[in-house]
Amino acid sequence: MAASVLESRLGPIRQTYAGTAEFPPLTHAFTDISRVARETGLLRRTPWFYALVGGAIVLGFAACIAGSVLLGHSWFQLLIAAALGILFTQVAFLAHEAAHRQILSSGPANDRLARFLGNGVVGMSYSWWATKHTRHHANPNRVGKDPDIDVDTISFLDEDAATARGLRRAITRRQGWLFFPLLTLEGLNLHALALRHLFGRQPVEKRGTEFALLALRFAIVLIPVFLLLPLGMAAAFLGVQLAVFGIYMGASFAPNHKGMPVIARDAKLDFFSKQVRTSRNVSGGWWATWLMGGLNYQVEHHLFPNMPRPHLAKAREIVIDQCRALDVPYTETTLWRSYGIVISYLNEVGLAARDPFDCPMAATYRRV
Repeated sequence: MAASVLESRLGPIRQTYAGTAEFPPLTHAFTDISRVARETGLLRRTPWFYALVGGAIVLGFAACIAGSVLLGHSWFQLLIAAALGILFTQVAFLAHEAAHRQILSSGPANDRLARFLGNGVVGMSYSWWATKHTRHHANPNRVGKDPDIDVDTISFLDEDAATARGLRRAITRRQGWLFFPLLTLEGLNLHALALRHLFGRQPVEKRGTEFALLALRFAIVLIPVFLLLPLGMAAAFLGVQLAVFGIYMGASFAPNHKGMPVIARDAKLDFFSKQVRTSRNVSGGWWATWLMGGLNYQVEHHLFPNMPRPHLAKAREIVIDQCRALDVPYTETTLWRSYGIVISYLNEVGLAARDPFDCPMAATYRRV
């Protein structure tokens, strides 16, 4: 239905573009679908949906607390820890959506909600994440501008892999296979980045508020665990919770852009092409939407960052129709296939960290 609406409203416009050299179709591709999205109500807030999601998460936390009290000193507590890792990730999805102003009606209210959820529940720094994520949305997969492809433990560009030394070099050579095991440390890394950001000398908006929320969050999470459980069990509980949180977060965000085209520093692309060509959707419908917090519709999310989660599936129909009309590639694949693409891409990049005289073909013959 959305596609037919787009067809009826954009048909005459497309004919005009085709005959006007000054206005190529891609220049106005986003303007066209943005107007249709507004007119069909896809940018309207859906408070009922987020109230249900928030309520389900609160019930989940309550069940975890009750289950932990009932289990006492039992290694089954690790199941509670894993459930908490999942719940914290679901809260992170909500913080992400609030930061994009998808949930509440006003910008300041969304910012306050995102800061409370990010700092006070998840244990991340909202100001750190917002700055980084804004840069990513403006230039996804663009060299030198997208912080999500900057070198860290993992290298996403050949030139970064080639400069790896020491332990990072050893990791980079096999980084595709090590990617998911390394995600077990991502939860700890996100907490460390939050503290480093807030203790840094750079200006931080509402630094005191973020500090207070982080301190309260860690006190509420850590003190009961180490008071009620033996030291070894408490450490294992915390380790499982952080590992599940890190893997779930990484597994939800990694399929979206890794292995998609990388844009050169000086390349010039229109907004529509830039966002669509560098993003990958994950098929699966409603279950993928719940599992990934709407990140499975990454193409639509990048085109309409403030569109609420329930409307992304309908927006997909509009975007696909526009891509077909303008011959812009639209990428969508299964979740497992996307992981395979990510692993393969990272392994390929990791080849740049090998010794220049270590020829993979020669190594194959040596093994034979």
